[in-house]
Parts: sequence; C-alpha cells; structure tokens
Amino acid sequence: MKFVISREALLKPLQLVAGVVERRQTLPVLSNVLLVAEGDHLSLTGTDLEVELVGRAKLEQPSVAGSITVPARKLMDICKSLPDGSMIEFDVQEQKLVLRSGRSRFTLSTLPASEFPSVEDSPQAFELTLAQQQLKRLIDRTSFAMAQQDVRYYLNGMLLEVVQGRVRMVATDGHRLATCACDAEVNPAEKIQVIIPRKGVLELVRLISDPEAPLRMLIGSNHIRAHVGDFVFTSKLVDGRFPDYERVVPRNGNKTLLADRQELRTVLQRAAILSNEKYRGVRLLLNPGQLQVFANNPEQEEAEESLLVDYDSDNMEIGFNVTYLLDVLNVVGEEQVKIILSDPNSSVLVQEAEDTDSLYVVMPMRL
Repeated sequence: MKFVISREALLKPLQLVAGVVERRQTLPVLSNVLLVAEGDHLSLTGTDLEVELVGRAKLEQPSVAGSITVPARKLMDICKSLPDGSMIEFDVQEQKLVLRSGRSRFTLSTLPASEFPSVEDSPQAFELTLAQQQLKRLIDRTSFAMAQQDVRYYLNGMLLEVVQGRVRMVATDGHRLATCACDAEVNPAEKIQVIIPRKGVLELVRLISDPEAPLRMLIGSNHIRAHVGDFVFTSKLVDGRFPDYERVVPRNGNKTLLADRQELRTVLQRAAILSNEKYRGVRLLLNPGQLQVFANNPEQEEAEESLLVDYDSDNMEIGFNVTYLLDVLNVVGEEQVKIILSDPNSSVLVQEAEDTDSLYVVMPMRL
C-alpha cells in the first residue's frame, strides 16, 4: 500500500475518526484507525464496537491499493505537528507504516486490516432525511438532560421518535426532561422509538458542518446509520425501554410566570454563586409581578435577588437545583420564557413563550 496525501486533506477526517477511538482498549486493534487506499480515495475508520465512523479523503494521485491499521493518536499527533501545506507519503514496508514529509520520517507499528471489527448492517432499516441544522437543533436543545453512567442504562442516551410528519428527540436523567421536535417528510407504518447511546449522540453532532445540507439516516433494529457529507456514522442502539415521556409532562399547571430569559438567567447565575456546592439549591418566591431568588450555603453565606416578571397568581415558594434551570435557559432561543407551575411539590413545565416545539420538565427539590 502506498499513497500521497496533503496534511489538510487528511487532518479533518482523521481528527473526527480518532475522536471515536477510546484511549484505553481491551483489544489493541481498537486503538488503531483502519486506512484503506483505493484509486484516488482514502477511507479512514475508527470504532469502539459501539460507535463506528468512516471518513473519506481525496488523494493527490492514484494510490497503490491496500489496507492497514495504525495507532490513531500517534498518527494524528504526527499530522498535527507537521507544517501547513505539507505533503505526506505513506508506504507500508514489512508490516510497518513509513511516513515521509519533507525531511521528516516516521515508522509506525501496524496490525492487519483483517483484525479490524466492523459493525454489521441492520436489515429492513427505515430511512429519513433531515437538514443538518434540524438535527443539530434537536440534539442541542435536549442532550444536556441525558444521564451519565446511570444504573438505568436506558437513560444514558437519547430517545429518537419518528411519527407521521414529525421527528422528536427526548432526554431525561430522572430529575429533568427535555424534548424537542421538528416537522419532517416521514410516514412510518407505526411509531418508531429507538435509544441512541450518549457517545453516539455526541459524536453525531460533531459531524454537522453544513447546516443547509441534507443528512440521511437509516434506523434499523439494532443500529442507526447516518450519512453526513463525506462521513458514514454508525451507532449501536441501546436495548431498553425508554420511560413514557408523555406521562412526565405536567398538564395541570394553573400558575404561569413569564420572564425575560436573559434577566432570569443572570439572576440565577449570581444567586448560584452562594448556593450549596453539592446540592445547588435555590428558593424561588413568587409574588404578583415579582420573583425573588434566595440561596445559602453551609458557611452561612446568603444571596438574594429580585426580578420583575409577569405573574398574577397566588404567592408561592418552590426550590430547585439551579443547574437544571440554567441548563434550560442556556439552550432556549426566544427572549421570553414561560414557566407553568401548580404547587411546590410538583414538576414545572418550562418553554419558550411562543414556540412549543421544545418542552422542559424540572422537578422541584425540598430545601
């Protein structure tokens, strides 16, 4: 195998593909990236057995075809350290990969391409096409609510739901829930619900580079595959049952608070400075036309803030983990935010004043 490629043509796909590769692997070959040269194209593949990413790069001239696997991090660090505009020559000699660029020469260990695992195809996949910006919006507005290493493994990911004319994503960690939907030209025979693992969600959103360009997605029984520009992304699905998010969304709230999103966010950020570092609790006191925010910590330090809001119901006091509220305020886009409440012990519904495509549920905490 022998080919020549420019540093810039190799670096972008290599960085994205190497991002999938875990640093600590039980199988040595999983620390490697698979290089396959054919004609005037090079394909690069990285996998951790859960997520696989294949990228393509154009070669400067036709290659001597072949395939080999080399350590992903070392190859990436070498390419990064070479000067801009460098040409890199790859040559496999006696089971070693020799790289030459200018006066530099590197020899890397290799493992045979035959040892590299591939993710099998799912039969009978459902296909849908979205604009890249649509998928990015769905993920950006919900991914913060995914659980991390929860024993309820089905929460360590995101629900993708496809129904007639709509695509929705839902994430929850048991304390808060985020959901966002968009219109799409889809017509499944029945409702599709699959759980994409956390790593799959985060890697998929990294691939989005052209907001207007289409993104083709194939949803199978065990895998999801996305074609994004020059990349093919495949992820295993989480085998589990996602909670019924419809039952979690509160429908009986009888108190509505309207506030300026930016003002509320800065007030909560200031109060959070003196909240308990472990529990992050703040108390909200609602009075007609006014919201007061209180925080304190074990050092007996206190913060008190007040904000003019549109609220005309009974006085009410309720506690929250301030991080959960700030996470929502950081992703919604409109200037006005609407909070619908019922009583101090019930979850609240947070949404934009005009747009109802995104809904957020936050559980209160006792303080």
